[in-house]
Amino acid sequence: MFTYKSKKALTTFALATTLITSVFVPLQADGAETTVNWTREQVSKIEQTADNTAPYINGEEVEKISSDYHIWDTWPLRNRDGSIAVINGYKVIFSLTAPSDVLPGKRHDIAEIRYFVSKNGKDWELGGTVFPEGEALGSRQWAGSAMVDDGKLHFFYTTTGRKGEDHITYEQRLAKASADIEITKKDGISFNNWSNHDVILEPEGKYYQTMEEGMQGDIAYAFRDPWFFEDPKTGEEYILFEGNSNGTPAERQCEPEHIGSEEFRANHEVPENSKLFNGSIGIAKSTNEDLTEYEIMPPLVEANCVNQELERPHMVTKGNKYYLFTDTHLNKFAPGTSGPDGLFGFVSDSLVGGYQPLNDSGLVVANPKDNPYQAYSWTVLPNGTIVSFLNFFDLGDKTIDDIGHQSREWQFDHFGGTLAPSLKISIHQDKTKIVKEKDPGVFK
Repeated sequence: MFTYKSKKALTTFALATTLITSVFVPLQADGAETTVNWTREQVSKIEQTADNTAPYINGEEVEKISSDYHIWDTWPLRNRDGSIAVINGYKVIFSLTAPSDVLPGKRHDIAEIRYFVSKNGKDWELGGTVFPEGEALGSRQWAGSAMVDDGKLHFFYTTTGRKGEDHITYEQRLAKASADIEITKKDGISFNNWSNHDVILEPEGKYYQTMEEGMQGDIAYAFRDPWFFEDPKTGEEYILFEGNSNGTPAERQCEPEHIGSEEFRANHEVPENSKLFNGSIGIAKSTNEDLTEYEIMPPLVEANCVNQELERPHMVTKGNKYYLFTDTHLNKFAPGTSGPDGLFGFVSDSLVGGYQPLNDSGLVVANPKDNPYQAYSWTVLPNGTIVSFLNFFDLGDKTIDDIGHQSREWQFDHFGGTLAPSLKISIHQDKTKIVKEKDPGVFK
């Protein structure tokens, strides 16, 4: 048995098997009233420059880390304080995967989480599936996060759909399970002696839209991507996640605070269906040592009338500030606004409340205009390295919506399904800048 110990960083920044019936009671935290909206005025300031546009990726030159599987959303094994874990000399990453002979557009419907290991943080070898067959909740599993403490893996993931469902559904809940980390000469790193799988969070309808509300005319529904975060100022522990603002379309309208300043509003038209765009970044506070019980809190950021999906939210801390990052697609922006497939970010002096967009607009990294879908699912590591996966590339004049109408061969030829070249950014106060491109899959 391998035992790994780490201490909580209190003063330094290092950064269910079935549906449970627990009631998630909203927690009114300090600063809760300062939930901010990413406004249409702020988004109007988006401009691609050399400082925020990633280099063009020649997808045909990127070597796949696995010929047997598509891989996409990927995250590292971290220590409890958020730093990247090293287990017996190995770094570990986790990825959503599907067999490589599955059409790229169908991969989400059968996603499984696998792990890879590396001695140098850039050459990855497949370890295997994370969960024993049949034990994970849902008809498939979507992205999450993982941390190690005292030799035990704590794994958070999105359970999507239900086992045995007759038709694929998009119900999403947040789940957690734990396992022992074992090191053997024969098998390398493995995860054994799994705990029960527990649903830890569901949308409660006060701050976060339920699936039933979302089905009453909205574009899409989201409650996913749990990201564990220990606050280095207090040692308290949280889960960040993607959600949607509460309510049904009939109950919502675009308010002045969603649009911007009085001067901007005077000259800006807001199409009626903009109210269907209600992405949010949620947060919940852990209330027990097992990290299975939480008090749900108001969102950190909402994008009402601006954007539908604020995916893969995660936090990096630096210089006494909290940096909140998220990913979104160009086709998720509301009518009358626009932005690229990219990584976006916000900064605050407080964990809860007061977030303002980085670089005035929020844009941190964008795909180049001549290869607008080349990468996605960017994750910022504590040292400023950004990792992502190679998505659809060299589409010519086609959009993401055209891909499913192309031949099977064409779809495979234009999909990466592996780790993209990593990037390095500098972060200074409320400004960021791309400073370097690294090799594909570099986690250091």
